[in-house]
Amino acid sequence: MADGYDRFDNESGNGSSFVMGLLTGTVLGAGLGLLFAPKSGSELRGQISDQAGSLANTASEGYRRATETAGEWADRGRQMYDKAKDAVSKGTDEAQRYVRDTASGAAASAESMRTEASEHLRGSSTRRS
Repeated sequence: MADGYDRFDNESGNGSSFVMGLLTGTVLGAGLGLLFAPKSGSELRGQISDQAGSLANTASEGYRRATETAGEWADRGRQMYDKAKDAVSKGTDEAQRYVRDTASGAAASAESMRTEASEHLRGSSTRRS
């Protein structure tokens, strides 16, 4: 079962192999079709040249679009990273502020209790005297 999973990862991990296979098949098919077509040599060479130029333009356009899309995804990734970093930073600041406020509130409460206890003890010792 693990072998099937590994094979699936290897096949789906890189879509460029499919595209390369598709392009290779297209070029070979077009070339063989032209070679077996009943045309004169100069006409055949001209047609091969035209189709090669067309294929080069198509590949160039596909590369340009893929580059643009990759750039957009990279930008989105950076934006998401920055937002997450800001959120974590704000959360950390708020947690530190909460701990500080709680600690100072607890210290003030403890001081208040000590003061009241001290006053209470003084009051009971003066009553005894």
